[in-house]
Amino acid sequence: MKNILLIGGSYGIGLAIAQQLQSENNIYIACRTNEFLIGTNITHIPFDASTDTLDTSLLPAIIDGLVYCPGSINLRPFKGLKPESFEADLQINFINMIKVVQSVLPNLMDASQSSIVLFSSVAASMGMPFHTSVSASKGAIEGFTKALAAEYAPKIRVNAIAPSLTDTPLADKFLNNEQKKEKSAERHPLKRVGTADDIAQMACFLLSDQSSWISGQIHHVDGGMSSLLV
Repeated sequence: MKNILLIGGSYGIGLAIAQQLQSENNIYIACRTNEFLIGTNITHIPFDASTDTLDTSLLPAIIDGLVYCPGSINLRPFKGLKPESFEADLQINFINMIKVVQSVLPNLMDASQSSIVLFSSVAASMGMPFHTSVSASKGAIEGFTKALAAEYAPKIRVNAIAPSLTDTPLADKFLNNEQKKEKSAERHPLKRVGTADDIAQMACFLLSDQSSWISGQIHHVDGGMSSLLV
């Protein structure tokens, strides 16, 4: 069985990943609350990515897979954004992730081949109004993904998933009624909004041996939005 560490995972895509993996893997979730873990065999590690240093003594010596889930959706006109808003988005999406990756790097190196899965956004490759802050921080993730994959190949594979708007608690204010969901679905060539399971399935594939020849890639799981015009 593989040892998989999720940073975040109490809801949304992270929880969907844990649920899909837990029957055949040892799952460790580092997050603030453990209420969602009651009745499961998942190991909870108290951790707030914005304030805490990850206690690696609570982790196994070998980590086969790492997924960093925390993120933000900060959509506002550029003229109303202060530099502090860009700094906050960069902190939660990118800087905090770097700290985690560096802290568990020895554990990842001790695996025969480990896998890191990060999250970008369709907005990093498409020009979307009101997305300047989130696009900037997610774009940093995409550049980091490719550079880290090159530096640590073949020992560590690094990939990022770039979803479109997905029906999770983080996106609730954009999808909290049927009219909003219908409008969002119409924007996608596949005519529906993505689900947490849609994204989790790709993450699980990238953590598995089935993807052992895939690294340094940005995987668009976005209902066709980034590449299809219909």
